Amino acid sequence: MQATKKAVGTVKEKAADAAASAKAGMEKTKATAQEKVDKMKAHDQLDKDIAHERKETKKAEAELNKIHAYEHNAAKKHAATTDSATRYSGATTRHASGAHHSR
Repeated sequence: MQATKKAVGTVKEKAADAAASAKAGMEKTKATAQEKVDKMKAHDQLDKDIAHERKETKKAEAELNKIHAYEHNAAKKHAATTDSATRYSGATTRHASGAHHSR
């Protein structure tokens, strides 16, 4: 049962990672398209440079959001597999009173 939960967790993590990657790709594409629009509307080189910097900032932000999502997904998977391992282990502990208790 543990192996099944781990496999399901891995599949969920990969799906969430793929979604985060797709979202980051979309955000980067939107930033590039917006830069092109802003450059077409620009009246001087300063406005064009600002548009380029805005694009680079948005792309970096999208990449950071993707990395945070990957970390969150990995932590979520780890928490789920660790929690289920603890819950279903059937381990017993000995208390100071000498009595055994199941987890």
